[in-house]
Amino acid sequence: MHDQKNTPSFTLFQTESEDLPTGMEEVHIAWEDDVETEDDSEESLEERARLPVLPLRGTVVFPSVAAPIAAGREKTLAAIEHALQGSKRLIAVSQMDAETEDPTPDDLFRIGTICRIAQMQRVPGGIQLVVQGTGRGAVLEFTERGEFVEAVVRRMHDMPPLDDEASAYTALHKEVRERAAQLSRLRGVPKEIVDHLLGGATSGGELADLVAFYTELEVPEKQDLLETLSVEDRLRKLLLHLQRQIGVLEAQAQIRSKVQEELGERQREVFLREQMKAIRSELGDDADQEEVQELRERLEALDLPEEARTEVDRELRRLERIPREAAESQVIRTFLETVADLPWNKRTEDRLDLKRAEEILERDHYGLSDVKDRVLDFLAVRSLQERRSDAAAEEKSEEDVSPDSEEQGETESEKDEDRRRGQMDDRTGQTVLFVGPPGTGKTSIAKSIADAMGRKYVRVSLGGARDEA
Repeated sequence: MHDQKNTPSFTLFQTESEDLPTGMEEVHIAWEDDVETEDDSEESLEERARLPVLPLRGTVVFPSVAAPIAAGREKTLAAIEHALQGSKRLIAVSQMDAETEDPTPDDLFRIGTICRIAQMQRVPGGIQLVVQGTGRGAVLEFTERGEFVEAVVRRMHDMPPLDDEASAYTALHKEVRERAAQLSRLRGVPKEIVDHLLGGATSGGELADLVAFYTELEVPEKQDLLETLSVEDRLRKLLLHLQRQIGVLEAQAQIRSKVQEELGERQREVFLREQMKAIRSELGDDADQEEVQELRERLEALDLPEEARTEVDRELRRLERIPREAAESQVIRTFLETVADLPWNKRTEDRLDLKRAEEILERDHYGLSDVKDRVLDFLAVRSLQERRSDAAAEEKSEEDVSPDSEEQGETESEKDEDRRRGQMDDRTGQTVLFVGPPGTGKTSIAKSIADAMGRKYVRVSLGGARDEA
């Protein structure tokens, strides 16, 4: 083991709240001259020993590393008190599930780190301490001691390379050191601290443990590195993790650069939103694109005319290109949602019963005889036109021949008369306009017409509508 007593240095770390829910996340500087370490001689732990178990949540302690621990659970506090009364040694073992509040032996990994309590401070609700990892330990047996869990631990030793002077191993060692320094610089750690920290690790095993502890990895990944006894294999696994994290940070830097080029001098809030959008796009988890796709599916299910389909497709492409925060995006989205909500090619069959229509008009309105007559006249023309259309269709079906030009449709004079009397062309609708002051029955007349014809009544307010063009 490397003797850290002869090399004054310091380690910058952030407390990971292992047990306390009180959020004691403070940045500490632990001077390694003040941290008690063990020699490999008479103070070293024998090959087997019984040690109290320190369960860890969300972190893994490695040998040769001073790690901060915030303890608050009853069993954890009891294990620490038991260690303080004896050799100040314990076995730090990570939980398989960090959400488990009261872990049992089945909830703990079987490989941990033998630690020595270097510093301890009692705080409201628990204990803050710094533990110094001294070596790997395999748990042979867990024993419930009432207030805490005890384990029979066997020390595990690193498997050094066959030839630590070999060029391949030397290159691997150097590559891990350089990639660790590169990752730290990308994360904004000052170069002096990085060089000083990495300079304290002389052997490959110490370097791997030190870098693994400070690298942001998931607990199963760190546990895998802790359980890897071969120093060369451990360095190779760690190098893969370092390369992956460097790639992620570089991708984030490219995304930031791309977003800055697109946005230019736009407001900071818009920039942050675009950055989030670019990140979600890179990860394939863009909720906005899902909404656009859902809107596209609704529009594709409609039976739209060719002109409307062309316009809808054009607006959809524009919606996918422009940022969601742009003012035009909401305008386009509202237009497309309105198109999707319209009842395209859904028609209501007219019920042209003049006698019933007259009864409804008389039932709903007193007086207004000229208006009622005009409405009945309008309905009568529609009824006549419908019967003519049905008769023409039936005649054409029976004869199965095209009529002569003289028999097609109506004469120009008949068409003029129909238009004057309010006849509706099959290809177009017709607007009936009621003019009068409020309260004279315009709206109720429209409802009566809809009721008489068996149509749905829809009221659309045009108050405030204007044409800016």
